Amino acid sequence: MNSKYFNYKNTSKLVEIKNLSKWFKIKQSLIEIIAKKEVKYIKALNGVSFDIYKGENLGLVGESGCGKSTLCKTLVRLYEPTQGEIFLNGEDISKKTNSELKPIRSQMQMIFQDPYSSLNPRMTVYEIIEEMLLVHKIVPKSEIKNRIKELLEMSGLSMDLSSRFPGEFSGGQRQRIGIARSLSLNPQFIIADEPVSALDVSIQAQIINLLSDLRDRLGLTLLFISHDLRVVKHITNRVVVMYLGSVVELGNTDDMFDNPLHPYTLVLTKAAPILDPRDRNREYAIEGDIPSPIDMPKGCNFHPRCVYCKNICKEETPKLREVFKDRLVACHFPLNHIKM
Repeated sequence: MNSKYFNYKNTSKLVEIKNLSKWFKIKQSLIEIIAKKEVKYIKALNGVSFDIYKGENLGLVGESGCGKSTLCKTLVRLYEPTQGEIFLNGEDISKKTNSELKPIRSQMQMIFQDPYSSLNPRMTVYEIIEEMLLVHKIVPKSEIKNRIKELLEMSGLSMDLSSRFPGEFSGGQRQRIGIARSLSLNPQFIIADEPVSALDVSIQAQIINLLSDLRDRLGLTLLFISHDLRVVKHITNRVVVMYLGSVVELGNTDDMFDNPLHPYTLVLTKAAPILDPRDRNREYAIEGDIPSPIDMPKGCNFHPRCVYCKNICKEETPKLREVFKDRLVACHFPLNHIKM
C-alpha cells in the first residue's frame, strides 16, 4: 500500500514506544570478577521512541546489528526491556508478568525471519496451528478443523497439506505456515521480522503481496522490518530508520525516499541495489565500519562515518526532533540545511 493512501492522523495509536532500551550484560570471567573489572553491556537499544497507528504499515530499516530484531523481540516481551515503556491500546505492557501477558499476546504476533527454525519440526502443520487455538481457546474444539482450513487457505495453502511436517515444504511454503500460525489468534498487530530475506526473489514478491492483501482484508497493523529498501518503499506507509540502537529518522515513506534528511538515510537510499546490469555505479557509500555497541562513540553515533561531521557532532548527541511536518530527524545539520 502506498503511503499517500493512508492518513494516520485520522486513526488512533495502537502501539506507543517510549524511551525503550535493551542492554545485554557481558559475562565476566572469574579473574575479572575478582579484579572488580567494570561490567560492560551490549547496548542494543538506546532510548527508542515512536508510535504505530491502527491500520498502517510501518517500515523499520537499518544495517545488520542496528537493533531491529532486538526491538521486535522486546516489543512482544521475548526480551525484558532494560528501561522504557511499551503501550498497546493505551495499556502499559512493559512490566506485566507472563501470566498477565497471556491474553495480550493474542493481540500481537510475530512472523520470524527463518521460516524453518521458527516451526517445530516434530509437529505437523495441523498440530502447529491447533496448539495455538487450544492454548488460547480461540474457538471451540468442534470448530478447530474448520478454522485451520480457513487459515491455511487464507495464507495460500490447502488443507491437504496439513498432515505434513515443516521439513517437507519449501521456504516460501514454510513462511506461509508461519503466517497462518500468526493469524490464528486474530491479532491486531503483526511484527514481520525480515520475513522474505531468506526466500528467492520470485517467492519474496508472493509473500509481500500476501501480507499486503491480508492487511487490507483483516484490517491488520503491520511493523515490517527489512534491509531491502525497495520492498519497504513498496509496502509501507511510514518508515523508521535505526542506527546503532537509536532512531535517526522517521517520516512518510514517499517523503523519506524523495528527500532524506539524515546522512545515514541518504546513504541507505542511494546504496540500494539497482536492477540494471549496465549500471553498477554507486553515488554514495558509507565509509568505515559500524562502531561497537559496547563502546559507543561520544556525541552522534554516526559521526565517525559522516562526511558532513562537524565539531558539535563529536561532542553532543542530537535529539530526535521535528524538522518538517511529520518528519523527525536526529541530526544537528539535517540535509535540507546543507548545499548538496
